[in-house]
Amino acid sequence: MELQDRVARRQHADDARPAYDAISPLVHPSEPVGRGTVIEQLLDVLAPIFDADRPADSYVWGPKGAGKSAVVRALFAECSRQHGDQTTQIYTATRAEPTTEVRFLYVDSRRAQSAFALLHTVVAALSSSTVPKQGVSSEAMRDRLETQLTRQDRQLVVAVDHVDEPETLDSAAVFEQFAPFRSSISCLAIGRSKPADTAISDRNAIKRIHIEPYTQHTLIEILDSRVADGRLRSATTTDGLTEVATWADGDAHDALAALFGAAVSVGADADTPIDAAALATGMAAVPQPCVALGRVMSLPASRKRIVRRLIELPETARESVKEAAEAISSDGIDLSRATIERILYELAESGIIRRVKADQPSETGRPPSRLEPRFPTLVFTALTDTA
Repeated sequence: MELQDRVARRQHADDARPAYDAISPLVHPSEPVGRGTVIEQLLDVLAPIFDADRPADSYVWGPKGAGKSAVVRALFAECSRQHGDQTTQIYTATRAEPTTEVRFLYVDSRRAQSAFALLHTVVAALSSSTVPKQGVSSEAMRDRLETQLTRQDRQLVVAVDHVDEPETLDSAAVFEQFAPFRSSISCLAIGRSKPADTAISDRNAIKRIHIEPYTQHTLIEILDSRVADGRLRSATTTDGLTEVATWADGDAHDALAALFGAAVSVGADADTPIDAAALATGMAAVPQPCVALGRVMSLPASRKRIVRRLIELPETARESVKEAAEAISSDGIDLSRATIERILYELAESGIIRRVKADQPSETGRPPSRLEPRFPTLVFTALTDTA
């Protein structure tokens, strides 16, 4: 933790309200813990940009909760601050005038799920005016991007996170979008799949950076730092954080989700102990295996409402997709039962919920199946309560 952060936290020590954002699995710190080696590897790849050369394309991969997004976002934010401001430009040894403007852009492909959306996000980040989304083709968007690059003499490094997920572009498609701009844009894709299991398996020019799961020691350090930032230290114990870290087995997402769920289950007073029972409640609300909460929060609003209604239903109303759709449709959602049923099947196909087949099959049609959420329900409920 930076010294200025420590001082700022003490200045607010008399505020008894916990800052739950600090322990949210959706929030990434400005100073990642325990990832110095990975940061150095990334800087090795990015180093040419600081000499006005194009870095190689790269692929960062590792399991859920290993800190891939946290590291890349923090590094890009710092690179932007030091080298990539719109007013910060590279100077060469032979010229006193600026030659190339450097930009570092982070794109979450969960929110830019198509090739057009990816290009639009990049163009909008570079443009000083509004970029239309309707009535514009992908080809026209590529032309706009070309104009932005050549007119300003820009060099970009674009990080595209969460590739190869059910709702997002695969890694090859991401790299292909920037291939026409190879002289000006470097792409850093971030995903979970081993390179050999992706469409870029034979592209040896793409650098690979592997991020291992957190060690238990580092995960405890992460939880301790987040607890301090959230002004929850008096409510937690080292033994409790160790228990959560051991249970999470290197996955910071699941560890933070369990801790967040435990904290909200005991109320808003930072002095209320997060005891063993609360931790058990928090961990029970994080299914194993667990879908990243970011996937659920990036769903369209109508689907999030359906998911929220689903987890509020009693188990007896979730014994089949049909029963769940019927119960949700009668609960004030402005969608037909058939539409809700279709969406539930689609959510199951993408893994956000799971269909557990009933013991007795149906005589006709699909066999009935109980619906179970595969994401941290307590955290989702708390976040959608305040949305």
